[in-house]
Amino acid sequence: MATEAPRLNIYDAVAANRWRTVVLVAVFTVIVTALAYFVGEYFAPGGGIALLPFGLGLSAVSAAGSYLAGDRVILAQSRARELAPGAEPRLRNVVETLAIGLGIQPPKLYVIEDPAPNAFATGRDPAHASIAVTRGLLEKMDRTELEGVLAHEMSHVVNRDIRVMLLIAVLVGSVALISDLLLRSFWWGGARRRGGRERGGGAIIALVALALAILTPIVAAIIQLAVSRQREYLADASGALLTRYPPGLASALRKIAADPAPLAVANKATASLYIWNPLKDSPRAMDGLFDTHPPIAERIKRLEAMG
Repeated sequence: MATEAPRLNIYDAVAANRWRTVVLVAVFTVIVTALAYFVGEYFAPGGGIALLPFGLGLSAVSAAGSYLAGDRVILAQSRARELAPGAEPRLRNVVETLAIGLGIQPPKLYVIEDPAPNAFATGRDPAHASIAVTRGLLEKMDRTELEGVLAHEMSHVVNRDIRVMLLIAVLVGSVALISDLLLRSFWWGGARRRGGRERGGGAIIALVALALAILTPIVAAIIQLAVSRQREYLADASGALLTRYPPGLASALRKIAADPAPLAVANKATASLYIWNPLKDSPRAMDGLFDTHPPIAERIKRLEAMG
């Protein structure tokens, strides 16, 4: 007699994805710290410790600006129009119902006039949140599918996903700046300084610093995308928990992924925010590392396994 496949508990899925993201962020922080330390040591013995506060301060200033105005920049860049009171009653009704279930105030609603079905959430916390949906999403989804997509996006808000992704983005920027500084020093006068260090036994530090400067931006980008993919799994699980109907989101994901039209206003910087890759990129080698989203088949499989 055939046995039924084990079903995944939604609460377990949420908890597991939270811990995976924590681990990824911790690894990312260690990489940034190591890069800053070896860059400082390359410039001057003992300078590794001295460079860490500088890097932290630079990250803090960048984060503050993004934290206070990042959502407005993203919405403007996406050509999202805020809904007038009373507009799109079906959309408002679904969002208000979900907000009651979450115990938060309804987020501001925006519409992007584009036929490609998609959506994203932005904002620093539930009290300052916005959700943008495309015209295609409103026209091509039935109510249960629309509810699944909106529950996914509201889960991003409640889970503070936007704040986590902001942290990762700042770390990526810090890595790029420090790496660029070191690489420029190698090409513009670094050879003379490096020659003296090599005779003094600093060759290993120089080589490690150079290797880190070249490799860490690549590793940082991979980790950033990995965190993005894990947050999508978490939002899928949280959204299914909220609606108590995983097939609604699974059906919506099938429709969104099958739609051939790319979203005209999306770009590489904002692609990871959407519920599914809006660029419709052609398949590439090693897509598993550089995709902004998990495989759609795996997301649907996990939703179907949830009890």
